[in-house]
Amino acid sequence: MRIRLAEDGDDTSARAVLTTPDGTTAEGAGHARRNPADPSMPVVGDELAVARALADLAGRLAGDARHELGDGGPVPTQSW
Repeated sequence: MRIRLAEDGDDTSARAVLTTPDGTTAEGAGHARRNPADPSMPVVGDELAVARALADLAGRLAGDARHELGDGGPVPTQSW
């Protein structure tokens, strides 16, 4: 898995790319924007953007699994 971050002022974007051993890839994207009233803490923007990219990737993978199962029903989730 690779995670790429890009910052532009108070905006942070993240892209999470999962590559399987057979070369198949799946991607997720996330974004965070600092509220002007909040203190400048770039690491928080990075963390939020990455968390959102990983959540997007997880949703895409779950959707792919549902599609491959062919029933369109919910995929069991892991509770942490």
